[in-house]
Amino acid sequence: MVGSALVRALQADGDRRLVTRAKSALDLTRQSEVEDFFSSERIGQVYLAAARVGGIKANSERPADFIRDNLQIQTNVIHAAFRSGVSRLLFLGSSCIYPRLADQPMTEDALMTGPLEATNEAYAVAKIAGIKMCESYRRQHGCDFRSVMPTNLYGPRDNFDLESSHVLPALLRKFHQAVAAGDGSVKVWGSGRPRREFLHVDDMAAACRHLMGLDADAYWSAVSERCSHVNVGTGSDISIADLAALIAEITGFRGTIEFDPSMPDGTPRKLLDVGRLRALGWEARIGLDAGIRQTYAWMKGHWAEVASA
Repeated sequence: MVGSALVRALQADGDRRLVTRAKSALDLTRQSEVEDFFSSERIGQVYLAAARVGGIKANSERPADFIRDNLQIQTNVIHAAFRSGVSRLLFLGSSCIYPRLADQPMTEDALMTGPLEATNEAYAVAKIAGIKMCESYRRQHGCDFRSVMPTNLYGPRDNFDLESSHVLPALLRKFHQAVAAGDGSVKVWGSGRPRREFLHVDDMAAACRHLMGLDADAYWSAVSERCSHVNVGTGSDISIADLAALIAEITGFRGTIEFDPSMPDGTPRKLLDVGRLRALGWEARIGLDAGIRQTYAWMKGHWAEVASA
């Protein structure tokens, strides 16, 4: 989802030659393959969006996979980019890097000021390591390696699998299937009280393109040496209960929404402070209602692919 959105944004700008690889053609967890890739291509800039991602269930059940794969991907790509002379790199992290009970909205300097949310701790630790890797390569080698921390993303090509997806695509699929089956109720994990911020993936790509387009003085004068990442979000959030109600309306579900408080809620609230991003000249443009409707239309149009995944 993220990689394809970045490609769309770069192509729309008429950018220089884009070099991409399918996962089946390049395993970023294997150091030798990554080094061979960078040595065989002339890469000027890198958008490091590749990652193992998933929702609460996947993170809780497979923490070793999440920390191992993400650390390997980041380490291999960042070091190979340095060795091959890449001029600029953008590392994409996640808002889960912040403490579970961080003050809201979360500013960039909240990083490492308290305990992480237990259900995605392994993933968060890996992403924090990625930020610090970029900062360390800048301090030691002068690399222009930047980091962005997107909030919860959604959009075309999302993961709609109920076992491993995030909350918004999971709810879209649940409600869509309930309407098709004529079900009278839909069960939603947790109490419905947690609040989440959601950013359309095309907005995320536009923000990344904007930040990478800034000259070095503009970017590095707006951040600090040991807090160089930039939050990317909308600056507004919604409760899971209200999100479920919105998705029910969009999908045409008229039954009962049942919350299951025996299942984990995760972090009570995750809202990013986007003041640094706005000061750098960018704001989100796609509203949540319009973004979900577009994503739902994409899911329905690719239902055979979604249902068989």
